[in-house]
Amino acid sequence: MTELVRYVVEGPLATITLDSQHNRNALSRRLVTELVAALEAANADPDVRVVALTAAGPTFCSGADLSEATGEGMEEGARRIVALQRLLLTMSKPVVTRVHGAVRAGGIGIVASSDVVVAADDATFALTEVKLGLAAAIISLTVHARMTPRSAALTTLGGAVFTGEQAAAYGLVTRAVPAVGLTPTVTEICLELASGSPQGLRESKAILNRDLVERIDARGDEMAALSARLFASEEAREAMTAFLNRKK
Repeated sequence: MTELVRYVVEGPLATITLDSQHNRNALSRRLVTELVAALEAANADPDVRVVALTAAGPTFCSGADLSEATGEGMEEGARRIVALQRLLLTMSKPVVTRVHGAVRAGGIGIVASSDVVVAADDATFALTEVKLGLAAAIISLTVHARMTPRSAALTTLGGAVFTGEQAAAYGLVTRAVPAVGLTPTVTEICLELASGSPQGLRESKAILNRDLVERIDARGDEMAALSARLFASEEAREAMTAFLNRKK
């Protein structure tokens, strides 16, 4: 069976690539399981100092796998995505995420949980949950903490598309650069971070992310339950079914 997440180590850098292009790198049960395994492998490798997270194909991540959500519900999936965000924040190695193309809904939770994010200035972001009778519940734990309150309200309530350049202004990503400079910028940042000592990186990251981890621990179960309830509602199921039918 073809892997949905590729894992490669070169020197101090572990590169993790989402490669589930048939569903636009949606956060299916299998992709999340493989992503967690890759992150845990990087965290356990004493030679790895930095993790680079990227994606294959034209889409970085389309969010939750709506086919699974409409068929199986979202209770377990919501908890898995909460746990994924927590892992990204608590692992001892800094995570540098490279964003190109489109990133939607739950995929933005991965972005917000990363330590450093470089996006193409023409990448597109959207918190589309509100359009489907849902709410950005589980990813609010990280996304809303990264963004300014006004930008979080605008993007969450409106669900409109915004660019990588806007995402940087909103505080969601670290830096937006022209697409041609995306890979060189990520490489430069990874090399710079890799010059830090393992202990220094580990302890510095723990300090930086302490408040976000406490937020997840305090409200993760509540947000997962809310997400599952909304996904199971008649309004959301009708909207998701209509959306999936339009894509066929």
